[in-house]
Amino acid sequence: MATATASRLAVLAPRPLPPALGRRRHAPAPGCAPSRPRALSAAPRGRVLCLAAPAPAAASTADAGQDRLQKVPISNIRNFCIIAHIDHGKSTLADKLLELTGTVQKREMKEQFLDNMDLERERGITIKLQAARMRYVMNNEPYCLNLIDTPGHVDFSYEVSRSLAACEGALLVVDASQGVEAQTLANVYLALENNLEIIPVLNKIDLPGAEPDRVAQEIEEIIGLDCSDAIRCSAKEGIGIIEILDALVTKIPPPKDTSKDPLRALIFDSYYDPYRGVIVYFRVIDGSIKKGDKICFMANGKEYIADEIGVLSPNQMQVDELYAGEVGYLSASIRSVADARVGDTITHYSKKAASALPGYSEATPMVFCGLFPIDADQFEELREALEKLQLNDAALKFEPESSSAMGFGFRCGFLGLLHMEIVQERLEREYNLNLIITAPSVVYHVICADGETVECSNPSLLPEPGKRRSIEEPYVKIEMLTPKDYIGPIMELAQDRRGEFKEMNFITESRAKIIYELPLAEMVGDFFDQLKSRSKGYASMEYSLVGYRESQLVKLDIQINGDPVEALSTIVHRDKAYSVGRALTQKLKELIPRQMFRVPIQACIGTKVIASEALSAIRKDVLSKCYGGDITRKKKLLKKQAEGKKRMKAIGRVDVPQEAFMAVLKLEKEVL
Repeated sequence: MATATASRLAVLAPRPLPPALGRRRHAPAPGCAPSRPRALSAAPRGRVLCLAAPAPAAASTADAGQDRLQKVPISNIRNFCIIAHIDHGKSTLADKLLELTGTVQKREMKEQFLDNMDLERERGITIKLQAARMRYVMNNEPYCLNLIDTPGHVDFSYEVSRSLAACEGALLVVDASQGVEAQTLANVYLALENNLEIIPVLNKIDLPGAEPDRVAQEIEEIIGLDCSDAIRCSAKEGIGIIEILDALVTKIPPPKDTSKDPLRALIFDSYYDPYRGVIVYFRVIDGSIKKGDKICFMANGKEYIADEIGVLSPNQMQVDELYAGEVGYLSASIRSVADARVGDTITHYSKKAASALPGYSEATPMVFCGLFPIDADQFEELREALEKLQLNDAALKFEPESSSAMGFGFRCGFLGLLHMEIVQERLEREYNLNLIITAPSVVYHVICADGETVECSNPSLLPEPGKRRSIEEPYVKIEMLTPKDYIGPIMELAQDRRGEFKEMNFITESRAKIIYELPLAEMVGDFFDQLKSRSKGYASMEYSLVGYRESQLVKLDIQINGDPVEALSTIVHRDKAYSVGRALTQKLKELIPRQMFRVPIQACIGTKVIASEALSAIRKDVLSKCYGGDITRKKKLLKKQAEGKKRMKAIGRVDVPQEAFMAVLKLEKEVL
């Protein structure tokens, strides 16, 4: 460890300190350590690492771990998170912080250390939250740095807001070659709402196309942060990491000392362990918690005994007690993640806090789809797989559903499109299930004739037209950042999806922010793919729910030989019903095998047929054996054939092959 640290410092030693700390926002907060005198800039930097005291070369991992467990004053605790767009270097920076503070031994280090799932590594995204406690020494004073990792995607914005509430500061990491993206903006605004101290960091300055000066100006113009002292770094090369660690100490304020108050701890994540039950990650806001304490969750009132508490460094390390400002985990034989909801408040059973921490809300699914196993024998396996995923994902909802076409399956609810894709991919990858996935739909509010409002996410459950007064659908506000060359195609895309233009402004000379409000149902198809396609991959987007609005929506049914196929029913806007119906009937005509009788394929709204195609019958030549003779004989054979076809059409059943269903469902996702 000592050798690795020395070699790392040798690389970093020639780096000068950043410019003098500038204008607003970055004066040392009360209780923070003062900034280091500039006269020390030429001094060797060996003193700043977490193992600053001369450690023996053979120091063990256990010794380093015990070093991190040593209690420090609350004024020396810093809780922070990292805000970044996908692929801007957040995980690489976290890895480098863990390595340079000695939290993870170099031989144990791997890329994206905090991203444990294979899916996270492949997609380059954070799905499950992680936390890590680091020990850092500055001016011979030990500090405890708690990194609370956050997912960046809008689907998990509630989890992001709760993890931000557990911090006092944030590193805003922006790629110096790409600049500010839409997802970065959304999370920065969340951080500002939580009054976090934000430290701008320009990453990837080692790339040939890096333009740190331009990006710093962009941050000032778009977000309004002072970037005169923005840290310029390369997480991959280890440049500027020491400056980041120094800034965490000098700029982020410590937690408030409320150790004497009744216990209030904020849950920011949880996961299911098959041997210990649910493991809860939390930040102590007020009071303290000890091993063996009887605790209570304030949202549901359930009581537990804290069998084990500890800190994450980043592996779990047991301690006897945690105080206000500290971040840790607890195990209390909790059976379900649903009992330990993100955002809930932990308090003592015997000395309850007067009020829970603000901001708690139940996770509400926004996107629904049907999951059906291709092999009907896998139904029970699918149920077990969903139940196991739900242990770790309280936002996942599902209920059994049956379809005459696809058999038994489940209607599942998700936070958003990314959440849906992740669950589907995990089911197929981790549980070896082959699935049919219906077109995604959203939750509609149906106002019935008697004034009652019901929620409907399944077209087959939509009340009849005579029993409903109106239908409301969810709308989202979508912010798109794009180079000016692609403004036209992107605005055309939004207009085609029933978007309402709100505003457009140029954030720089070459980039514009376009804001639309459009129905969520128009986004759950291929909107994002189309956005990337029309902008050559340069545009980015972020969206947020703005409420429900009444729309002219209808239920579009598909009938094959007069029988409705519920699996292909969908809810569409009246203006798009004809084009969608025409596309579906034409596709089905191509895919359904011809029968011995004529098969009509119809798209209907109620009893009105709006689009129709027909499969012509396979004709058998019944006259092939009649070599001349009386014409009445031929007429008799033809009449008998016609009667047989008529009888067959009345009692015949048309089976839609599974390949046809999958092709049509894929088409639905494209045309809706």
